[in-house]
Amino acid sequence: MKKVILVTGASSGIGKSTALQLINDGHIVYGAARRIEKMKDLQEQGGHAIQMDVTKEADVKACVEQIMKEQDRIDVLVNNAGYAVYGPVENVSLADAKRQFEVNIFGLAAITKEVIPQMRAQKSGTIINISSVGGKVYTPFGAWYHATKHALEGWSDCLRLELSDFGITWSSLSPVSSKQSLQMSCTTPCSNGQKARFTRKTLRPLPKQPKALTKNRDNIQSPPLLQRPFPNRFAPSDQKQGMPQGS
Repeated sequence: MKKVILVTGASSGIGKSTALQLINDGHIVYGAARRIEKMKDLQEQGGHAIQMDVTKEADVKACVEQIMKEQDRIDVLVNNAGYAVYGPVENVSLADAKRQFEVNIFGLAAITKEVIPQMRAQKSGTIINISSVGGKVYTPFGAWYHATKHALEGWSDCLRLELSDFGITWSSLSPVSSKQSLQMSCTTPCSNGQKARFTRKTLRPLPKQPKALTKNRDNIQSPPLLQRPFPNRFAPSDQKQGMPQGS
């Protein structure tokens, strides 16, 4: 059956791949992202593109209103929009950390809150939250990103319990890795011995850290992922190809 599907973060990576696949499968697909010019290929394939910033309430409301006006229903919401901030906790500003939560958690919640009343009225619907294996494990320098994904796991479980009586189904996907474009801020060594933070707009050196903080930092090892127990819904990356990720 042809369904009306909204995919957020559809301008690149897994979001775009998912939207294109769903269009190919014959569904009515709306891709939403800040960079509408990056979704021309979706439109060429028969999909719809909507410019939307999940952190802007007006954008979120306008997106859902447009789909409801044109299709009178939303059957599936794929919450894929997100990005990652990486760096030592001491070096990542609280402004950057808050922005991480605004996009990965509160932005996702905003679009979900707009869609739920429509699905409840339909007595049917599916919400797919794209989490990450980063919501189950942890690595050095990823504290803020992991925090958002761990929060999303708990939030999604609560959502499932709240919506189960209304005919609305829920899924949370936790890809391990993917060949996608993931907007990322991170720190990396510079030739001058300092750290540099790479962002979308600028490259700025960070203050040199005391030896006590930097000693052996390069030797920190990530947890042995494949040796840790995971819930049944965890699956290797080769089973997740073509699905939206976690940013």
